Amino acid sequence: MILVTGGAGFIGSNIVAALCDRGTAVAVCDYLGEEGKWQNLAKAELHDVVHPGELENWLERHTQRLDAIVHMGAISATDATDGDLVVHTNFGLSWLLWQWCARHDKRFIYASSAATYGDGERGYDDDGSRTALARLRPLNLYGWSKQMFDRRVARAVADREEIPPQWAGLKFFNVYGPNEYHKGSMQSVIAKTFAGAARGDEVVLFKSHRDGIADGEQKRDFVYVGDCVDVVLWLLDHPAVNGLFNVGTGQARSFAELIRSLFAAVGRPPRIGYRDMPEALRERYQYFTQARMERLREAGFTQPFKSIEEGVQLYVQHYLSQPDRYR
Repeated sequence: MILVTGGAGFIGSNIVAALCDRGTAVAVCDYLGEEGKWQNLAKAELHDVVHPGELENWLERHTQRLDAIVHMGAISATDATDGDLVVHTNFGLSWLLWQWCARHDKRFIYASSAATYGDGERGYDDDGSRTALARLRPLNLYGWSKQMFDRRVARAVADREEIPPQWAGLKFFNVYGPNEYHKGSMQSVIAKTFAGAARGDEVVLFKSHRDGIADGEQKRDFVYVGDCVDVVLWLLDHPAVNGLFNVGTGQARSFAELIRSLFAAVGRPPRIGYRDMPEALRERYQYFTQARMERLREAGFTQPFKSIEEGVQLYVQHYLSQPDRYR
């Protein structure tokens, strides 16, 4: 059995669906809340759903049956401001699960984030050493909390502390795809603008406020959620692989290109406008992200990643345009 924390969330529920398709027994630990997150799990045959407040007791009762924990649970809002809550959730719970897996000889795969790279001034190399991680400067509380856990893992490995038999941290870049609908303002721009684009309305993006970068030419490494799931499944199939890995396409694409892909997918001519970026966002805005993928490739992962044209087409055709949008 595999436990997926955050399993009712965006990436987590896609992992749950893929594991269920394989016939794997899956338990989910998550807050279902009132945002309709249960719909992300409606098609899955689950072994159990665990409230986070009951997780430690549940783990002790299911130690023998559990093979691995896939830890996607986190406060992932990049505008989060409650430092105590974010640290408790994103660092404290992660370290508790790491230690539990180490004690009980269980594998541990967890979500880090490209938000750890900050403005990208120091590059996007997924070097997991203590020295390399110490150089990074995240721009927000969420990114810092993820970096703090990456650094604690690096210390545990360097100091030869007790560690899980397999561990892997995944620095997800800009992920889009089905089951992100509960995320509100944190949904991908594709999910937020699909309905308008399908009607032929103008899609409005942020202007650039940096010299040398035109409006709409802010670039990100946009990665389809199904490709992220493939990396997790590959790691579960290769228990000898350990380390911190970027998960992106390795190619930065502009927001303008992304929206043109959306209009192409809905069969409409592109209509793109621009508005000023909010003042509060300008100092912590990432103008460029691009994953270095050599480490994951050298570890043996060979599957291709979808281009934005392929991923957006798939997302629109199989999910956003359908009466049932869920994976």
